[in-house]
Amino acid sequence: MSWAGRHRAGNEFFPSKLGTERPAWKQPPLGQWLRENTVSQEPAEIPPSRGWLVGGVQFAKYGHLLREGVCSRASFNLEECYRVNSFSQLERESGGGWACSNSTWTHPFRKVREEWNRFSMGDHFEKGQHALLNEGEENEMEIFGYRTQSCRKTLCLAGSIFSFGILPLVFYWKPAWHVWANCIPCSLQEADVVLLRTTDEFQTYSRKKVMWICLSALNSAFRLNPDNPFITDEESIINRAIRKPDLKVRCIKVQKIRYVWDNLEGQFQKIGCLEDWLSSAKIHLKFGSGLTMEEQEIRRLICGPNTIDVEITPIWKLLIKEVLNPFYVFQLFSVCLWFSEDYKEYAFAIIIMSIISIALTVYDLREQSVKLHRLVEAHNNITVSIYGKNAGVQELESRFLVPGDLLILGNKVQMPCDAILLDGSCVVNEGMLTGESIPVTKTPLPKMEGSVPWRTQGEGEYKRHVLFCGTEVIQAKGACSSTVKAVVLQTGFNTAKGDLVRSILYPRPVSFKLYRDAIRFLLCLVGTATIGMIYTLCVYVLSGETPGEVVKKALDVITIAVPPALPAALTTGIMYAQRRLKKRGIFCISPQRINVCGQLNLVCFDKTGTLTRDGLDVWGVMPCDGNGFREVHSFTSGRTLPWGPLCAAMTCCHSLILLDGTIQGDPLDLKMFEATTWEMVVSGDDFHLKGAPGCAMIVKPCGTSSQVPVEGIAVLHQFPFSSVLQRMTVIVQEMGGDQLVFMKGAPERVASFCQPETVPTSFVSELQIYTTQGFRVIGLAYKKLEMDHHISALMREQVESDLIFLGLLILENRLKEETKPVLEELISARIRTVMITGDNLQTAITVARKSGMVSESQKVILIEANETTGSSSASISWKLLEEKKHIAYRNQDNYINIREEISDNSKEGSYHFALNGKSFQVISQHFSSLLPKILMNGTIFARMSPGQKSSLVEEFQKLDYFVGMCGDGANDCGEASVASPFTSKTPNIECVPHLIKEGRAALVTSFCMFKYMALYSMIQYVGVLLLYWETNNLSNYQFLFQDLAITTIIGVTMNLNGAYPKLVPFRPAGRLISPPLLLSVILNILLSLAMQIVGFILVQRQPWYSMGMHSACTLQNDTISKLTILPTAPVKNGTNGVFTSFENTTIWFLGTINCIIVALVFSKGKPFRQPTYKNYIFVLVLVVQLSVCLFILFADIPELYRCLDLLCTPVLWRVYIVIMLSSNFVVSLVVEEAIIENRALWMTIKRCFGYQSKSQYRIWQRALANDPSWPPINQTSYSDMPGCGRGVSYSNPVFESNEDQL
Repeated sequence: MSWAGRHRAGNEFFPSKLGTERPAWKQPPLGQWLRENTVSQEPAEIPPSRGWLVGGVQFAKYGHLLREGVCSRASFNLEECYRVNSFSQLERESGGGWACSNSTWTHPFRKVREEWNRFSMGDHFEKGQHALLNEGEENEMEIFGYRTQSCRKTLCLAGSIFSFGILPLVFYWKPAWHVWANCIPCSLQEADVVLLRTTDEFQTYSRKKVMWICLSALNSAFRLNPDNPFITDEESIINRAIRKPDLKVRCIKVQKIRYVWDNLEGQFQKIGCLEDWLSSAKIHLKFGSGLTMEEQEIRRLICGPNTIDVEITPIWKLLIKEVLNPFYVFQLFSVCLWFSEDYKEYAFAIIIMSIISIALTVYDLREQSVKLHRLVEAHNNITVSIYGKNAGVQELESRFLVPGDLLILGNKVQMPCDAILLDGSCVVNEGMLTGESIPVTKTPLPKMEGSVPWRTQGEGEYKRHVLFCGTEVIQAKGACSSTVKAVVLQTGFNTAKGDLVRSILYPRPVSFKLYRDAIRFLLCLVGTATIGMIYTLCVYVLSGETPGEVVKKALDVITIAVPPALPAALTTGIMYAQRRLKKRGIFCISPQRINVCGQLNLVCFDKTGTLTRDGLDVWGVMPCDGNGFREVHSFTSGRTLPWGPLCAAMTCCHSLILLDGTIQGDPLDLKMFEATTWEMVVSGDDFHLKGAPGCAMIVKPCGTSSQVPVEGIAVLHQFPFSSVLQRMTVIVQEMGGDQLVFMKGAPERVASFCQPETVPTSFVSELQIYTTQGFRVIGLAYKKLEMDHHISALMREQVESDLIFLGLLILENRLKEETKPVLEELISARIRTVMITGDNLQTAITVARKSGMVSESQKVILIEANETTGSSSASISWKLLEEKKHIAYRNQDNYINIREEISDNSKEGSYHFALNGKSFQVISQHFSSLLPKILMNGTIFARMSPGQKSSLVEEFQKLDYFVGMCGDGANDCGEASVASPFTSKTPNIECVPHLIKEGRAALVTSFCMFKYMALYSMIQYVGVLLLYWETNNLSNYQFLFQDLAITTIIGVTMNLNGAYPKLVPFRPAGRLISPPLLLSVILNILLSLAMQIVGFILVQRQPWYSMGMHSACTLQNDTISKLTILPTAPVKNGTNGVFTSFENTTIWFLGTINCIIVALVFSKGKPFRQPTYKNYIFVLVLVVQLSVCLFILFADIPELYRCLDLLCTPVLWRVYIVIMLSSNFVVSLVVEEAIIENRALWMTIKRCFGYQSKSQYRIWQRALANDPSWPPINQTSYSDMPGCGRGVSYSNPVFESNEDQL
């Protein structure tokens, strides 16, 4: 899907209608409404193929709403827009940055959405019946109100009885039907039942009862006055939720979260957290002195307990839930039918396998439930100290905490809730959430005036003020020897830990074409079975069979055409792949995603700790003075750094802590501090400084240090490092000396806060020298602070100004040994590699070159984009980076320089774009038409915040790439690391190709099993229908042999092929309905059909067929003739109506051995799986099965023939059977290898028919590959220029994914 366009103030944009008109009946209601409310008109300068422009969603009817210029990050095709089922889906896929001011949404989406809601509710729902829950969030749902009606409920009860429980089963599978059958629509305010529907592509329904919370018990205890607000804050949702005068609250509970009915707003709202609109000043004012006992009790009753309860699900519940799975219900139907036909053996086999499968699943679910319960159990049993208004400090169990409670924190405390730090500072271990056990410093929420919501105030991230549930407070320091206080922000499942647990309890469904195609595949089989049922009814009714026999035969066709063992056979392939991954130290919490890995064609890597080594070595520092940089001081020589502001900055500008006598913290900070040879201590009780914490951190020179004029430096206050701000700042005081401010961070950011005259003129060139050699470079600065300030009252903006630049700290960050070979392997397999890092851009470019991500022959184009400033509009410039030789301080090395002039032939090479997070943000907002084109060749993204990393991955996905993200911690992609589907023990990127190989092997295995199960069912289906023509059938033992001895064993062993050790430069097909796969299935079905029909007809034309006997064995063997010669009239064998006949015998041998042949033909080896002959168990199984079948065919053993209800045939006919099977095998194998697996042939066919991939990135490559003006080099464009952002994308050969080369 692709968005194209940009915003231009003062102009109205009109969407273009792309492609062919789709019939209205095929469109969802929203899609139809969008089509009716758009105009087929667009500005002349916009190419018709580009679709909508950006600036929100551009509905012509509401064009005047879109002049605000709120951006949309990426692409959405208009025709795709017409296919959406919900506005939220449209909103998410089009990206659009939200803007919020005083809790009023200003995004155009809101206004257009309101128009849609008015339309939808007016035409389809009663007034107030439909609303949105968690609007704009990831777990957004639509909610519909219903009221239970007694007469409907009675009718449903009667239907349940008369349907023998089938109706409740249907209602269990379809909650929406249950609501529609029992209830009538009504407003949400009157509803006693609500129906929820997710707004994602799955449109999943769920049903919830509306519950009531009564406050009458509190009324007697506290004498509540209905006329007065129950909570001090009149605007609180709790006040608006209490219905007066009966003091009741309506609520629902959805996925462990409680929602209460807001009587003022007329909607359900989440409870259990402080309101988002609160400003920092209001938080300090309202909650800074704690809650009253009355308010605590009210909140406790309405918000619920502060617990993350994961109950251990009873075994009987798990059992019922598993047994009611549609797959097992179908198996139950099949088993009942087989018992009625006396087909007990296979029925028992299926029952045993189902019981084992159910038992294993229930055991696994039970174990997971127990583990998760134990994991969160300790959370609910913590004793905490809170400060209550008029009650002082009191201790209570954490489950009684409510939002707004004032916590008193100390050292070694496990956080039982999310809380906002109000006073003091904390050092926290957030390893439980992020996977990184590096201590994180938290600072108090500043008390800022104004009504701006506290989360959006200030320049940095709000998370640095939040203590998250489940994290451990290692150290708590109060300002001026006071206590550390925090206000409870969220409780229970609303917390960060609760959200993590909910993501485990309610995982997002996997959207993969394979699984959607599997449903269609099963529906096709059901359709085929229906045709067979009609045929069976006609044949048996005309032959005069009893109605009972006719019904049984007709139903039997369903169990033949739709194999009950199909889901189990598919699951085994994924289980084997998961087991192989586990042996390689790769653990998977979502096995279904293994197949998705087989389609990956783009992998994003973090740099530090992923491509490069974890540890950093301090190489040296480059001091500076007013005239420029001085000589580099190298730490490798063993010389100590002379005393001065630069040395002081290295000793104290960090977030290290002293824990149990050990210095802990960020590895970079640790290396920097160790290079100074200073030591760290904690101040004693006799240490008192104005505004300093009670136990300040003090750094002192060690005994070996000389000529240091200070006894030590005390750290008074920290502004911690933030990946968004790219810097950290500390306020310190020299013992008996001045108060100083030190800053450390990205050199460019640090220099921007310094007095210009203190930054050397050679700053850029010197920085470039080291970053282009792959060094990690940190900038340092300082200033003296006036002594009359109270430290805790100082704002960050006051401290971080007019600094003096001190110099550059240079650290070595070497590549891991495995990085280059792995990247070369991925690139040779045409899997695109991208670097997303928080480090310097030049350093990232150098690492990309050294790692092989960018080869020596390829050019790098630097993209710089700048925000709108004053009268100047947003701009974007393109500069080609060129390699030059430079004599470094230690050796000769390459570095990159910006080339001002280039020759015309420079475009002949391949290009990679490099840009930083700031440019990415500007391009997303002002040049969104260029974003897809930049992403086509964007390889290096530096200075990216965690949020920007997530956004970039989403943008790649919108171009229809299958994207993987590999990193070593939470900063790599938000907080996704803990919940990522795969985790590797291997501390390098070798796990990536292993995962892709196993994914490809698992995907091909799934296709093999689909094809085999389809052929097996069709072979049996055709054979049975042919025999039905003679009112004959296969006997139970014949079915049993095919189902159990052949197919079941093949299904278990066929999946054992491991992954092929080499990644090939193309991927397996991602869909079941791809032409080669469909053709393979159809051709093999036709071959089997033709063979069985030929055998069926030929056997009837044999001279011995009508000789008045039902055995044609040679009469030389008297025993055989006595046992097998029967009267002319055929006689029923047994009680199940099966006739022994020559047709039966022929069809059974042809079908049984054909199942073995098909298994061999469909078992794929190279290039995605190990060769079939290496699957020793499978090969042995096939050899044994084929040997047994041939033995039965040629061995004249009467007892064996009688057991299997077979007739003895002449040897020549048996040879004919072998010839037919051999011919079928040869033709099938030739077709499979020469046509189906012939990639060159399929590519030729595609070219002949003009087939082109519909993936968005392939469309961009085709549409934009030949534009001579792309890429623009040494150009600057502005957002208000006509035609700005128009151009053609360059197609990089390295990035060819061959996704359409099957």
